[in-house]
Amino acid sequence: MMSGTDLVGTATVAAIGSFTASVLIVLTQGWHGKHSLDKDVAGVQKFHKIPVPRIGGIAVLIGILIAAIFPMSSQTFSAEGEWAGLFMLVLSGMPAFLAGIIEDVTKKVSVKARLIATFSSALLACWLLGAYLPRLDMWGVDALLHASPLAAILITAVAVGGVANSINIIDGFNGIAGSAVGIMLAALGFVSWNAGDAFVTYLAVLGVGATIGFLFMNYPTGRLFLGDGGAYFMGFWLAEVAVLLVIRNPEINTWQVLAVCAYPVIEVLYSMYRRKIIRKTSPGAPDRLHLHTLFYRRVVCQLLPRNDEKPWIRNAAVACITATWIAAIALLAVMLGDTVPSALAVIGVNLVCYIAIYTRLVRGHWCLNPVVALGFLRSRPARPAIRELP
Repeated sequence: MMSGTDLVGTATVAAIGSFTASVLIVLTQGWHGKHSLDKDVAGVQKFHKIPVPRIGGIAVLIGILIAAIFPMSSQTFSAEGEWAGLFMLVLSGMPAFLAGIIEDVTKKVSVKARLIATFSSALLACWLLGAYLPRLDMWGVDALLHASPLAAILITAVAVGGVANSINIIDGFNGIAGSAVGIMLAALGFVSWNAGDAFVTYLAVLGVGATIGFLFMNYPTGRLFLGDGGAYFMGFWLAEVAVLLVIRNPEINTWQVLAVCAYPVIEVLYSMYRRKIIRKTSPGAPDRLHLHTLFYRRVVCQLLPRNDEKPWIRNAAVACITATWIAAIALLAVMLGDTVPSALAVIGVNLVCYIAIYTRLVRGHWCLNPVVALGFLRSRPARPAIRELP
């Protein structure tokens, strides 16, 4: 098992590699900015004021690769023969990463094509690493997964693709996606370290370090964006760490892992429901009704005065709220989620908080009735319409 010093060293190398690459991307934007800059400052989900490079995913990938090539504990992993698994995981993530990067550069890759790419990455990991869920800790479903490997592979592909897309969905303000991935990977890394799984711990630490290095350029001023390539790849990395943790450690229940990752999963599921069922639009259509956007409009803009000289202050404040939420739930999941009932309780608390806070921000009053809350957008809100807010 890796020592604490090895873990810190690995994270540091990944962070330095990612940070260095991030600085180079920002400094050379005069060369590649024609293709890499996000110039659509007036878009539906845009809150930045000047064009910013959106290829931060390249820096994150470089950070992971540098830490993998120059490991802090090569003897441990050479002995376990798992270096091949690390690079197979990176290779598996390439369809999701490349589809995202091409979208970042061309702005012409459809939502459907990117979704297919994330599913393809999940299927590649199933093939190259055997990374498909053998159980969900659900009566009846586990028997099906044991009897039908194809069903297990398909369920795993949907789960991994869903998590990858959820990270892209919550990537709306400086620091949100990076802090969310870093916190959740740290939580999963602690669970795997506590279980004695050096390989999964190493994967988690690599992701945490690379994310921290990127965040130094992304937060708070937003000089570099993660972009679709980075969001999809880090979402894929997070999902695969979760899948491998369940596969390699039978004593860890699937619901504890889901509890750690619950916030972005709830966000993407509710976004699909809101768009398709309530608003009768495409599930992939952008809007300004994500929870993090509501935090910005209903909380941050009301509490912090407008500052035209430093417009990033309001933008960055949103991550303080979401990171605190995600960290609190992750801590509960790690400390209390070692049994299925307790893990389900943590997920339930997260879901109730999400529904209550979401409806509070839109309607102006608390609503804990799930029937009313899930259909709240059909009725007239008690507060001004979202579009009227600054």
